[in-house]
Amino acid sequence: MTMKRAYMDHNATTPLRPEARAAVLRALDAIGNPSSVHMEGRAVRALVEGARAEVAALVGARPAEVIFTSGGTEAARLAFHAAKAAQGVERLIVSAIEHDAVLASAEACGLPVEIAPVDQDGQIDLAALGDLLAASDKRTLVAVMLANNETGVVQPIAEVSRLAKSTGAVFLCDAVQAAGKIAVDVSALGADMLMLGGHKIGAPMGVGALVVREDLPFAALAVGGGQERRRRAGSENISGIAGFGAAARIAQAELQTFAQLARLRDRMEAQIAEIAPDAVFPGQNVDRLPNTSCVAAPGLDAETLLMALDLDGIAVSAGAACSSGKIGRPRVLEAMGVDPDLSSGAIRVSLGWSSEPADTDRFVQSWIRVYTRVCAKTDALVNVNVTAGRATSRLAAVES
Repeated sequence: MTMKRAYMDHNATTPLRPEARAAVLRALDAIGNPSSVHMEGRAVRALVEGARAEVAALVGARPAEVIFTSGGTEAARLAFHAAKAAQGVERLIVSAIEHDAVLASAEACGLPVEIAPVDQDGQIDLAALGDLLAASDKRTLVAVMLANNETGVVQPIAEVSRLAKSTGAVFLCDAVQAAGKIAVDVSALGADMLMLGGHKIGAPMGVGALVVREDLPFAALAVGGGQERRRRAGSENISGIAGFGAAARIAQAELQTFAQLARLRDRMEAQIAEIAPDAVFPGQNVDRLPNTSCVAAPGLDAETLLMALDLDGIAVSAGAACSSGKIGRPRVLEAMGVDPDLSSGAIRVSLGWSSEPADTDRFVQSWIRVYTRVCAKTDALVNVNVTAGRATSRLAAVES
């Protein structure tokens, strides 16, 4: 009998929740365009608005502040466009650990982009951010994520917001990875705009949202019809939105249950550290998402490690899944100052609503097998070099 695979890449995408699947199927059976005024249209509109209220509740927003998008990437592009076109923003400050979708959207915006550094724990350097804000009197947008997708490190967003507001800057927060994993309240965070992605919380792929403070000027990027209060034209993804709403409702209800994943994560890290004392877990010393661990040890190669784990029936990643098909430069770990010998072998383990203790047990066993093989090869190489060195010394003594 084939052993069930251990899926441990929930930060890339988490499996579709049963409640979301049911909501999608109900929406697929619905007839009508939500922009139509007849009974069928009104029924579909009710589905959309019900989901909007559920997504808003997940992050403490008003339903009217939620703009549905195709995902977090579109939400980022929309936010930067609105900042430039409607909010008078002339420069951008983006943290060094932002997701590629945010960095690329910032660069595509056409405004100057400055990078705010992070400390060795992966948290934003508040003093450096303050200096960047004070360096210009131009209207600025600050983009800092709530939680990092690769290390799970949670950022001091309230302090970031306070710094931004003290200079009149607009604050954009990427909560794609944090929503549904920890409590999120857009008002408490002080974010002017907040990004969300459906498939990170158990909704289908292809749906997300941008939450925009109700009194903030806004300009649409996609124009045409009057959908989303003329903030994002185009026929709505009804089934995806319905699934997003259901997933948001369940994720909100199960936040305390999700928090228990930290025990599973911490046990996994302790088991690895016991066998591999030179292993490190970047971000371990500060607040992290309860489900996320970044694991590294000297001498390991991420690509080789991922292949070995995959053959053992374990799915993890080497960083952001949006760079899939290649294992590139570990930009987040470099920003944290992690030694290249460590970062080149770092992988991300991320648990989720369907994870089981057996998953982490299998991962630990498989990871340790690869680690032990690497150590054995290293020891053998050291012995060869030592033996060769002694032989060279003896030869030199004879020749002299």
